[in-house]
Amino acid sequence: MTNKHPAADTSDVPDRDELAAEYFEVLPYAPYPVQEEAMLAYFTGEQGVLVCAPTGTGKTMIAEAAVYEALRTGTRMYYTTPLIALTDQKLDELRESAVRWGFSPDQVGLVTGNRRVNPDAPVLVVVAEILLNRLLNTEAFDFADVSSVVMDEFHSFNDRERGVVWELTLGLLPAHIRTLLLSATVGNAMEFTSWLTRAHNRRLQLVVGTERKVPLQYSWVDDELLPEFCEKIADGDEIDRRTPALMFCFSRSQCWTTAELLKGKSVIDKIRQAELADYLHAADMSEGAGPKLKQILMRGVGVHHAGVLPRYRRMVEELFQRKLLAFCVCTETLAAGINLPARSVVLPSLMKGPRDKKKLCEIASAQQIFGRAGRPQFDAVGYVYALAHEDDVKINRWREKYDSIPEDTKDPGLMKAKKQLKKKMPKRRTDETYWTAAQFEQLQSADSANLESRGRLPWRLLAYLFGKDPNVQPIRDMIGRRLLTPKGIEEGQRDLNRMLITLWSAGYVELEPKPHAAELPPPPPTNKEKKAAKTAGLFGELLDQMRVDEPKSEPKPEEDNRDPKLIESRGYEVENYRPDSATPTERLERLVHIRSINPLFGVYLADQLAIADPNERIAALESVLEVPGTVARFCRMPSYDDMPAGTLATTRLDGQLLTLGLATSEELGAKKDEDEDIVDRGFGRVMFEEKVWPLTIGEKILRMFRNDFPRVHDVNVRPVWIVGELMEFGGDFNKYVTARKLQKEEGILFRHCLRMILLLDEMANIPPIESTVETWEDPLDELADRLTETCRKIDAQSTDEMLNQPGSEIDDLIELGRRNK
Repeated sequence: MTNKHPAADTSDVPDRDELAAEYFEVLPYAPYPVQEEAMLAYFTGEQGVLVCAPTGTGKTMIAEAAVYEALRTGTRMYYTTPLIALTDQKLDELRESAVRWGFSPDQVGLVTGNRRVNPDAPVLVVVAEILLNRLLNTEAFDFADVSSVVMDEFHSFNDRERGVVWELTLGLLPAHIRTLLLSATVGNAMEFTSWLTRAHNRRLQLVVGTERKVPLQYSWVDDELLPEFCEKIADGDEIDRRTPALMFCFSRSQCWTTAELLKGKSVIDKIRQAELADYLHAADMSEGAGPKLKQILMRGVGVHHAGVLPRYRRMVEELFQRKLLAFCVCTETLAAGINLPARSVVLPSLMKGPRDKKKLCEIASAQQIFGRAGRPQFDAVGYVYALAHEDDVKINRWREKYDSIPEDTKDPGLMKAKKQLKKKMPKRRTDETYWTAAQFEQLQSADSANLESRGRLPWRLLAYLFGKDPNVQPIRDMIGRRLLTPKGIEEGQRDLNRMLITLWSAGYVELEPKPHAAELPPPPPTNKEKKAAKTAGLFGELLDQMRVDEPKSEPKPEEDNRDPKLIESRGYEVENYRPDSATPTERLERLVHIRSINPLFGVYLADQLAIADPNERIAALESVLEVPGTVARFCRMPSYDDMPAGTLATTRLDGQLLTLGLATSEELGAKKDEDEDIVDRGFGRVMFEEKVWPLTIGEKILRMFRNDFPRVHDVNVRPVWIVGELMEFGGDFNKYVTARKLQKEEGILFRHCLRMILLLDEMANIPPIESTVETWEDPLDELADRLTETCRKIDAQSTDEMLNQPGSEIDDLIELGRRNK
């Protein structure tokens, strides 16, 4: 397509006033007041704008002002999102806009860690980590001609794991680049802009919007059960019905259960059902959850969550966008990801969490969910419905019937009916968690969350920075500029010291000056000492004497209540320690290669696995990929009888764990006489010890790691046998999930396999000293190839997007979105 605005001709480049006028002329519809204010602020401001407005305000139109500017002036710009799913959507949206403005769609590209589309395009949609990576590699990426950076969903700054990405990016952006930060409403927007000015000399105009273009109407439904309610709001013509609707559940299993409740209910008309049937009959949904999902889809209901395979999720998205589905039952992650335009949002519950630990949905998440209701181009109002618990609905219905019979009635029939009703009065269950209309109102009116710095600097980032410059002061200055209280900054500086000491003690850096020992204060009195003090005196002595002959139980270790920050440093001073430099050793580079997991644990794992047998390697690597507990319990490691301890365990780990007192013989697989009981001789009772579960290979390595790295507290493993058993099934994914009855979680298992492939590739890049190419890289590559072949058969598009994109950026990416802390 011919560019109607040849930016290469500098004489044709307009000034900002002219740009603003041009952009307003090409808008598809008149902007809402907050949109107009934000766009004018962007075109007239020197350094950018922070836009805080509710979900559904139309912030994309504001963001596209920066895109239009870059295309029109021949400069470059980055459009960042927190999620890969959002990058795909934004790529399509911006390409459509570029064509509408008269530019080629090829002038908009995409770069994520694993996928590239027109990577040299002037407008690039990227995940946030990519932009940070390029800012850390300015020798490879030139920012001189970059005019702006848009950061969408900027409230991700508050994310405990990934918020540091946005924070560091803001600090590293060159001064000439204007920023357009788009966020849901935040509680401390003014304070945040002041912090940006103070900490990073970046002065942003603040534009705050409180009204949505499509206002929301909230309804508490306490007199209808979910199936009949859904049928009711789906009834009527295009104008009267309240669908399409997103129905949010707070667990994957609840999504399936809720979708099944609509079985037999009429929620779509015959015309749409016929079109839906034609689509589904032509689709291949013969394996895994496909047949079950197909039945649900035929009713006009979709299911969308991480347990659904990506190719099925794409089908649900397409059908919903074509208005062929009345309901999409989904988890809350969809609220911050793919934009499925809906007239209504339905919440069957306001509580989330395990059955015995349910709590009210977080305010920020709830408001994000509410904001998905109402489509600016189609709806005058967005509807948000919260349904009462079915027990409360039944109680309300009973009370209505009961109260309809007067207490003073003399009618024998009515008196008998009232008596019968009283006997059948429904009640709340003691083991159930309920929610109320007041809590629903609380979620609507609660103040928005404040933005603040969260999480520590990632280990991998430290390794990368010290690889470029051993000077510690710039990193200390970076911590001093974080959006924290003075106390929080002090703790951040101490935490940096702990990280430095950890890297030094593991041989990754040489610190100057070296850490010095600290004098630990004496521990406070133990519980036993406190009790002894209370019983001091004559009566205490008598009591102590009486206890001499009491039966002795196994002593419990006393809690050490000293400051854990001092204890974890293993005697090194962290409070006033100020090293000047952290010079990398040859080992440091190994940390930079590990992106998927904590790099310290990744390198430690590789060194241990050098002598492991194939099953041990698979089991150990799988255990660090954090499979959800709801899935992991169905994918447990085989018992010692079915899979005896391997080479690594028997020749190294078991002996070390016993010698160091880190595990008992029973935890290492030693069998105890089942007939041997423990007799409490004082009372003649038979005592039974709690069952001891033998440690898996991953758990053994973790215990050794925690012993060697006492200052690293956030590494965990969850033993599973997924890839291992899949290979036992010859790589036949459908046979595996069917045998394990895990069809409803196959998306989780598929993602686990993809992550395993990426981890195998990373581990292959850090060969241990005890290995060779033939013993280390070749087996890992062979397993990765077999897994890749399996994944392509499951979902070729998602597999290729994840694994097969050309380019070296994946090898360099400082991916902070993992748990690399």
